[in-house]
Amino acid sequence: MSEEEKALQILQDNYQEDNIITLEWKEHIRRRPGMYIGKLGDGSSSDDGIYVLLKEVLDNSIDEYMMGFGKTIEVKIENESVTVQDYGRGVPLGKVKDVCSKMNTGAKYDSKAFKKSVGLNGVGIKAVNALSSNFTMVSAREGQSKTVSFSKGEVLIDSDLEQTSKANGTRIEFTPDPEIFGEYHYREVHIEPLLKNYCFLNIGLTIVFNDKKYTSKNGLVDLLNENLTDEELYPIIHLIGDDIEVAITHTNQYGEEYYSFVNGQHTTQGGTHLVAFREATARVIKEFYARNFEYSDIRNGIVAAISIKVEEPVFESQTKTKLGSKEMEPNGVTVNKFINDFLKKELDNYLHKHPDAVEILQKKIQESEKERKAIAGVTKLARDRAKKANLHNKKLRDCRIHYNDAKGDLLDETSLFITEGDSASGSITKSRNPNLQAVFSLRGKPLNSFGLTKRIVYENEEFNLLQAALNIEDGMEGLRYNKVIIATDADTDGMHIRLLLLTFFLQFFPDLIKKGHVYIFQTPLFRVRNKKKTIYCYSEEERINAIDELGPNPEITRFKGLGEISPNEFANFIGEDIRLDKVTMKKEDLLKELLEFYMGKNTPERQTFIIDNLVVEEEVVA
Repeated sequence: MSEEEKALQILQDNYQEDNIITLEWKEHIRRRPGMYIGKLGDGSSSDDGIYVLLKEVLDNSIDEYMMGFGKTIEVKIENESVTVQDYGRGVPLGKVKDVCSKMNTGAKYDSKAFKKSVGLNGVGIKAVNALSSNFTMVSAREGQSKTVSFSKGEVLIDSDLEQTSKANGTRIEFTPDPEIFGEYHYREVHIEPLLKNYCFLNIGLTIVFNDKKYTSKNGLVDLLNENLTDEELYPIIHLIGDDIEVAITHTNQYGEEYYSFVNGQHTTQGGTHLVAFREATARVIKEFYARNFEYSDIRNGIVAAISIKVEEPVFESQTKTKLGSKEMEPNGVTVNKFINDFLKKELDNYLHKHPDAVEILQKKIQESEKERKAIAGVTKLARDRAKKANLHNKKLRDCRIHYNDAKGDLLDETSLFITEGDSASGSITKSRNPNLQAVFSLRGKPLNSFGLTKRIVYENEEFNLLQAALNIEDGMEGLRYNKVIIATDADTDGMHIRLLLLTFFLQFFPDLIKKGHVYIFQTPLFRVRNKKKTIYCYSEEERINAIDELGPNPEITRFKGLGEISPNEFANFIGEDIRLDKVTMKKEDLLKELLEFYMGKNTPERQTFIIDNLVVEEEVVA
């Protein structure tokens, strides 16, 4: 028998009746948590699993509010344990245990009880239960209450009905299981936007988080005002109809910026409703002006939000970040027609009634058109140059996989490291995962692009090739990497290059940052080791702790640059334990003033600031 035949026989012998396993509901969730909550994470990113657990619980309370029950939701997080109390109808007492522990069980299958709800598959709260070391649900309903408690999905307490004076409602307490999530920490910076969005989408709702109140009077107008990082060119257009609300304005920033929601769920990856909204908005504006404007010129600089309510929505994943529904309700009007008809009437009416906004918007469109035509010549030349360069592009060591073959969605794990020089890019290239990690090598310091027009993106070889590598010339839809990682040396030159790259992205592709795609790569400053153990340290405090741990006279190495770290060592830093700081933008950042001060022509002021804030680093002796 050949080696191949032997291998096939082994596989045959290992595939028998006793190899077929049926997992209990909780065990399936605990073994495959990614199927239910996406990635796990440690709480450092807004899409980490612990926030999905919180959202699954909150969604149930929001659904109660949307059905007209309970105007206040209380959220408390203490020592990584979460409590969510609503004042809705309360879970029917005879079904409290089932809704926590029986898959495909819930009232949201019945449209009479819940219309246009977020959670339709009867899975969410069970996933929270199965992935929590402690989970308790208490339902109060018409003077009686019922309590059930679990640990990792196993029942601990199933109480009898009790009399209570508490108001109707449901309280859920849970602690994400460290066995699943490892060391994690809830961060307010990720929780606050989630709670604010719930309030923006539900005017009149109050959410109290650790005694701090959130509410909204103006819906999506408040949402845009919360997220604008550039001054609006005209007052926000706010349109509300049955099952739809939109808010639209323009700024002088490049690109397009959208916030889309379905039944209160933030669809961060868009979907059928966002596609329809982008198309319909541009079409209505074009028809209003009766000019042959390009859609790209109409949408350049747009900042907008859309929220729709759909009966029995179909999402493309359990985490509900992309809408797949084509109809507003079973056998009903299509999402595309519904949105188009609404905007064709309401947006057109608004434009007829507000000539000041019309004049400002037309000027913005014409400016975008003028700039596009001005760079049309260099654009074609630059595209051709980029295509030719990419065939033999030594600057880009691409990865093999970018998208999920099944759906064509960008894979979360795909990364592009932007490095300085051949030595650093060579080390990363040799130690990376070639399937999912790409490397782009800069040649020296990039140009300071502050105050320049987009023409420079095509005329400057570095920017042109970087844009081509990212595939973002026509918008974020073509982005080829989920994480764009700036990996420069931890010295003044490296910091300068980092700032120049951030200026480039902020100037021409702000949505790349606003959508959470840009990161700063943290590399160790020190290596502390003895014959038994090696510890990499990212700060002076970590270096001191490492010396204390390893005892007297360990070998201490200070890394001066990425190129000094061998490929073998680099593999320790760009795998599962990679340290990344996400670059974020908030309205309070005063972006325009920030860039003007740090990257503008006010050299004397900046020099004074640097001198006044200069910190001299002490040399560390190995």
